[in-house]
Amino acid sequence: MKRRLLLPCSLAILTTAGCSMAPYQHSPADNANPSNNPAKEHPLAVKPSPSPTELIKESLYEQHQEWKGIPYRLGGMSKRGIDCSALVYLIYRDHMGIELPRTTQYQALAGESIKRAQLRPGDLVFFKTGRRGRHVGIYLEDGKFLHASVSKGVTISHLTDHYWKSRYWRARRLELERNSTP
Repeated sequence: MKRRLLLPCSLAILTTAGCSMAPYQHSPADNANPSNNPAKEHPLAVKPSPSPTELIKESLYEQHQEWKGIPYRLGGMSKRGIDCSALVYLIYRDHMGIELPRTTQYQALAGESIKRAQLRPGDLVFFKTGRRGRHVGIYLEDGKFLHASVSKGVTISHLTDHYWKSRYWRARRLELERNSTP
């Protein structure tokens, strides 16, 4: 009796074991989930180089971290206090290799005039803050700009904020791709 059961049991074991011994076959679901694709996780995989625009944006966010919260001081050009045009002047000089005029009045004449809808990272944005008052910042992305605020110090604000939206004046573009350093 034992011999009669031995053959069917052996066949059952061999057929089920054969499934587990088959080489792994990739399913379409594996390709849909990038974490299952070992080729994409390879540590030596070549990553595409960032675009000049991405490098500019990255540099500006690094500058924000370096200057964040430094208080506004009219005429200031240091970490003890800085005004808006000095912040723009120093970032462009030290990180983009471009000499700009020191004052907002003359920075507003640099480069070429562009429309608000054409803004891209690194463009200068200008505001009329009073009858004769002017303010400058550096456009980042998605309506955000970096500047030295009188009330908040060096910060990032949004062009659609109530205060800035009604005071927007103009934008200027400088040739950054050729002069920027990563």
